[in-house]
Amino acid sequence: MASSSRRLQTKPVITCLKSVLLIYSFIFWFSGIILLAVGIWGKVSLEVYFSLLNEKATNVPYILIATGSVVILLGTFGCFATCRGSTWMLKLYGMFLTLIFLVVLVVAIVGFVFRHEIKDSFKKNYEVAVEKYSENKDERSKAVDTIQATLHCCGVLNFTNWNTSAYFKQDGIPVSCCKSQENCTKADLKDLGRAKGKVYENGCFNLVVKTMDSKMSIVAGVSFGTACFQLIGIFLACCLSRSITNNQYEMV
Repeated sequence: MASSSRRLQTKPVITCLKSVLLIYSFIFWFSGIILLAVGIWGKVSLEVYFSLLNEKATNVPYILIATGSVVILLGTFGCFATCRGSTWMLKLYGMFLTLIFLVVLVVAIVGFVFRHEIKDSFKKNYEVAVEKYSENKDERSKAVDTIQATLHCCGVLNFTNWNTSAYFKQDGIPVSCCKSQENCTKADLKDLGRAKGKVYENGCFNLVVKTMDSKMSIVAGVSFGTACFQLIGIFLACCLSRSITNNQYEMV
């Protein structure tokens, strides 16, 4: 009688855990779509900045895209495992959740810890891009033009930084620095005194740092939130697996 009563108490618990884990798996699957979207958004919106960073920094959006894709597949597997009520599937689900949790957490922490190095790397590469700015418009030169035109800035710290570049000696300050291209002549761009007031005077570095900080904080926030959310799934998967195992044992 005690065993039968215990089974009657266990079944509602299993049903409740299944329902909660099923809802969680769907939300987790949806968070994978968000993570994938944030990765793609980060790749598109920050691509011009990543082109002036080292190769390791450019991998961040790809890591988020890959993680989001895995989360979508894992969320689908979680729904299937929950509906089947298979203990080994639920344990495997919990193990995968733990692995994804660690990966996302490490990526978020590394990005936060090394954010100053990323800024320093960007400043050095931007200075090199200004010094080696080319009329042929290579990738870095295009990135410089895009940043200056988009953020309404000129040079690294201010527009006078162009004075030391090889490009300035021949053509002056790039047209992308002009507030109005109609009001910028070749003679104006070759003379810093005449260019003042006709080009953006503020440097790009501080503006880029602010822009990257705001956008990277969104990426880091979503990543960290997704990682913490997985702890709930790990707990639910373990509880459901244990409850199903105990119920099978009591039936024997």
